[in-house]
Amino acid sequence: MVKGTLNELSQLKQSGFGQPCPPRHGLNLLYWFAHDYIDFSNGNIVSDYRPQNGDFGFHKFHNRIDEEEDDHLLPNQNLPYYEVGNLNYSGADELPDYVRANYSRNIPDNNKDRVIVRLDVDGRLNRVYVTEHSDPKRFSSSKTFRVSQGLLQIIKNKSRDQYLSELSNTGENLSFEEQCHRETAPENKSSWWCAIL
Repeated sequence: MVKGTLNELSQLKQSGFGQPCPPRHGLNLLYWFAHDYIDFSNGNIVSDYRPQNGDFGFHKFHNRIDEEEDDHLLPNQNLPYYEVGNLNYSGADELPDYVRANYSRNIPDNNKDRVIVRLDVDGRLNRVYVTEHSDPKRFSSSKTFRVSQGLLQIIKNKSRDQYLSELSNTGENLSFEEQCHRETAPENKSSWWCAIL
């Protein structure tokens, strides 16, 4: 089940989604989604794209019951869900370079983040979620959050450097990219995240 709703950048930061910066790509993925994939009109999320067309690697998300938790990851309301962020999926090469920049099948953890959208009965985007894989087949319910329309608008109105800097975990006055290059690689060298298909 969804852990909660993220309404502010500080809540996104506390959620841990897409962190640490390289190898994780989730923060850049969410920025691209909010800044370039969607827009807002009359209080609704709108897009020139349709996730069901498969652009940018979007594909159907099957909201199956998790055997360990005996529940669906997302609300089960007979509405279609689509996910994006699997850098191995067909069409993901259409994502911007900054989302794919650090991707390598040999780097642990850099293909575990996803953005999931739910369509309403008219085919419009009406819910947005972020999550991460807990293993190659399952997503982590404790790391699954709804992203409010307000937070998406906050992200859309920022430059990428502003957005990433506000989510940084250091107090130093460095750009997010500079901070990322100073961080050490994770101790866990397993690369199964990168091979998810």
